[in-house]
Amino acid sequence: MSIWDEKIFDGAFVPGGAGTMPVTAPATGETIATIGQADVADLDKAVAAAKQAQRAWAALPYTERAAVMTKAAAILEAEPDRLTRWLVPEAGSGQGKAGFEAMLVTSELSAAAALAAQPYGQMLRSMKPRVSIGRHVPVGVVGVISPFNFPAILSMRSVAPALALGNAVVLKPDPRTSISGGLVLAEILAEAGLPEGLLHVLPAGAEVGAALVAHPDVPCISFTGSTAAGRKIGEAAGPLLKKVHLELGGNNALLVLPDADIDAAASAGAWGSFLHQGQICMTTGRHLVPKDKVEEYAAKLAAKAEAIPVGDPTDPANALGPIIDQRQLENVHAIVEDTVAAGAKLLAGGTHDGLFYRPTVLADVPLDSPAFSQEIFGPVAPVVGYDSVEEAIEIINSSEYGLSVSLLTANPFKAFEFADRITSGAVHINDQTVDDEAVAPFGGAKASGVGGHFGTSANLDTFCDIQWVTIQSEIERYPF
Repeated sequence: MSIWDEKIFDGAFVPGGAGTMPVTAPATGETIATIGQADVADLDKAVAAAKQAQRAWAALPYTERAAVMTKAAAILEAEPDRLTRWLVPEAGSGQGKAGFEAMLVTSELSAAAALAAQPYGQMLRSMKPRVSIGRHVPVGVVGVISPFNFPAILSMRSVAPALALGNAVVLKPDPRTSISGGLVLAEILAEAGLPEGLLHVLPAGAEVGAALVAHPDVPCISFTGSTAAGRKIGEAAGPLLKKVHLELGGNNALLVLPDADIDAAASAGAWGSFLHQGQICMTTGRHLVPKDKVEEYAAKLAAKAEAIPVGDPTDPANALGPIIDQRQLENVHAIVEDTVAAGAKLLAGGTHDGLFYRPTVLADVPLDSPAFSQEIFGPVAPVVGYDSVEEAIEIINSSEYGLSVSLLTANPFKAFEFADRITSGAVHINDQTVDDEAVAPFGGAKASGVGGHFGTSANLDTFCDIQWVTIQSEIERYPF
């Protein structure tokens, strides 16, 4: 299960080639655990072991792979605290968010069990008298690099389907969330019966991530993270001709159409912008409201922001926790200050106590200001007014990103027609922008991603190669 001989994770120490590293709770600054830190030599060992174990795993009946996923889902469903007790302090997750994430991981495992039983190919027509089959075969070893914000689900949505389809996995979680983003998941899968050598968790920094991308025995890379990092991975992997799946950033728009209920819209907007301190690729980063309703909407949104309790997430009274670290907090605050300096009005928030950033509402936001044009990754809701729906759609499509868009309306079928004109991986009518299900395709357009989507059927393309097999009853005769 790991590159280390000892138990994957026991809450204390796991040795690694690069020594150990502390796990720090961003809410308190306390060290909550110490874990092993991997180096490039550890990566080489992990890939070699994964490559050796993968063939036997792929050769098993699909029922055995499905059984591991089903049992892992049952373990976590019965004991979600095994994950949530780390998500809260390590990732700064509010307890509601942590519970929701544990549920998502459970559903991902269940969907992976079903994926293992999916037809793996098609019977194709042929101009010759033969059987012609196009089938999905596992790529071999899948490299997964996952982020800090929803560390468990954003690891498991690659790990579970890749394993279920017969691959081995080398997982490098974000070093800030290596427990909830990797070690706990590996422990649960080991308990569920995953054979040794198929999943390796490498707590490490960028050097090991770069080596994973470049490794000649890792033909597929699944990365979730920033667009800037995704571009570097794509640049490095391109000459190596690897399968690369990049799920990247977003600057997602919530469009309040003229007939929408403003109270309901403000509720959806608050959830979309402030959930998990805005540290989600699908966070609502732009609120577009008719000019005759924008003042009312912004005021209601600001009232909701002011009422949200922020603090140490180990206290269940606090809906929001800390920004992940000081560097990210400084980036969020600089964007807010620069946008106010550009002419926006600060209606709520804009302040912080340590890493706890207050939910922030900005009105009259210039379209070229940082808060409107950039991905903030903080609890900031920029609000702008528009004159016509056509103008609003142009504003939405003007972004370099295309991950998730929300349309709020009393006429959902009319909004469905608008969806044809929006460049986005997801369009949610009468819901906010943050949504994900294991059985649904997920991926972005433009700078929000490339190379494949997650979701039950899409995972076949993501984590498999397509092989054409033909069968004839006799050897074909040729003129020479």
